[in-house]
Amino acid sequence: MAQRVITKLIDDLDGGKADETISFGLDGRYYEIDLSADHAEDLRSALEAFVKAGRKQGTAKAAKNTTTRSAASREDTAAIREWAKAQGLKVNDRGRIALEIANAYRNRNTAPKADQSDKKDSGVANPFSVRDE
Repeated sequence: MAQRVITKLIDDLDGGKADETISFGLDGRYYEIDLSADHAEDLRSALEAFVKAGRKQGTAKAAKNTTTRSAASREDTAAIREWAKAQGLKVNDRGRIALEIANAYRNRNTAPKADQSDKKDSGVANPFSVRDE
């Protein structure tokens, strides 16, 4: 049976629907941000005067392989967050999801599941558990 994964981009500023991923650089560091069309326009407008006055240094490193990600090109972050919370993992409601959590979500069906009654006595620590220190 075929499987279709639908990904929704979430605006990193307000948590609403995002339309595109924008890559940019500042002070030698490169960033990506998911934004709605309005926020993307705001960012481009805010940087316009600086871009016009600045000197072009060539292609930014992050821009070499960067393409605008469509809503269907990434896993559904809402599903990852829901799964992580159900597993007792700490995950924020917005922003980037930790690589370890995303990988665990992708691999969730590859590892054998332990019986819940054995879980407490198994002696195996959850690598994602958060300790209060």
